[in-house]
Amino acid sequence: QVHLVESGGGFVQPGGSLRLSCAATESAATESSFTIGAMAWYRQAPGNEREQVAFITSTGTITYESSLKGRSTISMDKTKNMVFLQMNNLKPEDTAIYYCYANVLHLTTGRARPYWGQGTQVTVSS
Repeated sequence: QVHLVESGGGFVQPGGSLRLSCAATESAATESSFTIGAMAWYRQAPGNEREQVAFITSTGTITYESSLKGRSTISMDKTKNMVFLQMNNLKPEDTAIYYCYANVLHLTTGRARPYWGQGTQVTVSS
């Protein structure tokens, strides 16, 4: 079982920046039995559907979606199974819960499955 834990959300004024982090960890105290195929950030504002913000594969392919395109940068630390989202020039419409996503390959079974974090709130307001 893999857990995704997000951090870095909070309250920021318009024009400000935030850096979100997400770490993928195993619940059991064993050597890592998984590898990350891809990670991503999604967001969901009240009354809206969840939308993808940015996506990165373990080989470095990156795509950006949503209105944060051009104002955000996704990166991955494969050695730590972490993904980051740097967001700049934030706007009130960026207010949402931001979710971390990972496509994880379990080495013991050879099967890949998606995982989601619990989400971190980002509020942009003056």
